[in-house]
Amino acid sequence: MSTFDDREHAFENKYAHDAEMQFKAEARRNKLLGLWAAGLMGKSGDEAAEYAKEVVKADFEEAGHEDVVRKVSGDLGGKASDDEIRAKMAELLIEAKAQIMNEV
Repeated sequence: MSTFDDREHAFENKYAHDAEMQFKAEARRNKLLGLWAAGLMGKSGDEAAEYAKEVVKADFEEAGHEDVVRKVSGDLGGKASDDEIRAKMAELLIEAKAQIMNEV
């Protein structure tokens, strides 16, 4: 292999790794968001964990995170605005990335 091929392979591996880490961070963020929302709805324990799984699954409906915002907003029924949910998502993404980095 040439140096160019080695560099190309390294860049491809880095891209795949970065994409995987971003996916994991977003899934973790959605789980944390689900647990936060469950708390606002008075759910705890297994019921809160099950709701968090529903929020994670909601992210697969369409590209982007608006599907998650819609689900949580609809389920909260006015207990938090869409902007508050988006702000919480941004906050929790930082926390999710930190949690994943500590696991690696």
